[in-house]
Parts: sequence; C-alpha cells; structure tokens
Amino acid sequence: MNRVELSGRFARDPDLRYTDVGSTVARFSLAVDRTVKKNDEWVHEADFISCVAFGKTAEFIEKYFNKGSFIIVLGNIKTGSYTNKDNVKVYTTDVLVEKAEFGGGKAENSSCTDNNAGSQQPTSDDGFMNIPDGIDEELPFN
Repeated sequence: MNRVELSGRFARDPDLRYTDVGSTVARFSLAVDRTVKKNDEWVHEADFISCVAFGKTAEFIEKYFNKGSFIIVLGNIKTGSYTNKDNVKVYTTDVLVEKAEFGGGKAENSSCTDNNAGSQQPTSDDGFMNIPDGIDEELPFN
C-alpha cells in the first residue's frame, strides 16, 4: 500500500500554477523532523520532502499556508524520471497530496500572519484559556 502522512513546516512559500486546461497545481517542500542517534546522543534533523497538490487542495494550500507554516498532509509517493537539457537522466520523488489540514493552533502557526501578534489569551495551568469575569452572557453555552 502506498500511503503517506507527513507533518512539517513549509521550507518556502507554495508555488501555485495553472495548466493549459485550467487545473491548479501547487508545488512546495516540507521540512519534516527526523530523530537520529549520533555519538550516543539523539539529535533532530530535517528531511525536505517535495510535495504536489492539485485542484481545490492546491488552492487551499496556497491561500492559507506560507513559509514556516505547519501542515499535515495525506497522500501517496510518486516516482518518475526525465532527461534534462544536458541529456542526463534525473529521478524524482514527490508526495501527491490528497488531503491537507492545519497542523496546530495559532500559536504554532504564527508565521501565517503577524496581525494577531500579542493577542494570545493567557492560559491557566491546565492548558485552558482564562475567561474574563462578566463575560458569561456572551458565551454561546452555559
């Protein structure tokens, strides 16, 4: 079974293009963490994985993600090859993205926009947001 699930950060902004027949294609590279043991110590490294998305998925990615944004993608691996202008055969490996979703809260995705910088609500020790006194009537639930 050829199935891939990745979570990582955009190494650069997605590149959105349109085919001759009007299909949308987004190409991007994800930096995905990998832990390896070096000199009896565990260290984090990153693999840079080439991804391609089509249609509505490509448009979603281009609209909501940019360099540094965290994303989760589901898809499959596609390998191929071509001969470049120097007559050298080049082998390719891409993840064909079928589904993409946000990979964290706003605090983790702060690189998407800086408009909300400093507007984070303080949290209590249990991880929940503190609700100011006197706001009970504005809550959609009681």
